Amino acid sequence: MIQVMAQGMLAIMLLAAAPAHAADKVILAFGDSLTAGYGLKPAEAFPAQLEAALRREKIAVRVQNAGVSGDTTAQARARLDWVLRSMKQKPDLVIVQLGGNDMLRGIDPAQTRANLSAILAELKKRKMPVLLAGMLAAPNLGSDYAKKFNPIYPALAKQYGAPLYPFFLRGVTGNPKLLLKDNMHPTGPGVAVVVRGIAPSVKKALGK
Repeated sequence: MIQVMAQGMLAIMLLAAAPAHAADKVILAFGDSLTAGYGLKPAEAFPAQLEAALRREKIAVRVQNAGVSGDTTAQARARLDWVLRSMKQKPDLVIVQLGGNDMLRGIDPAQTRANLSAILAELKKRKMPVLLAGMLAAPNLGSDYAKKFNPIYPALAKQYGAPLYPFFLRGVTGNPKLLLKDNMHPTGPGVAVVVRGIAPSVKKALGK
């Protein structure tokens, strides 16, 4: 786990250090293993596939991978300032994709909400537009947990005036053909499904 996280942070450093072309818009994909591309080749990860999909539509954009496998919202909150200071160009959009590890660990949803709120508040303070990617509680956690966890994302999106993509893994969860053997992380084709789903919201958030 430490090695995976270290590799994730190194990838962020390398990507942040390389400035985008002056004409390119920059999207910062800030998340956990679903963003980082756990178990996948770099070209199969969400940021790379999203960038390729947008470029196919003649949108000049660079999507920087700031995903770290295993990150909880607390850990992501702690590294946010470092990630933003490491960037050579202010992002035109930040996709915030977090909360799945909180949910899997059964962390109190109130803590998850507080951490996500702090992240969104910081991005708003820096005048960085946000697209919030939602997560849903796994059924095995019970209805009481779901009632507290699931409303976090629409509530925060409304509070901070951020567009919401309700469920990041829409069309992938529950389909073994699109998931790795752990039944949680998408395969390369699974990520392609995620990208097709979220791309219209990304384009709208970019003003395209």
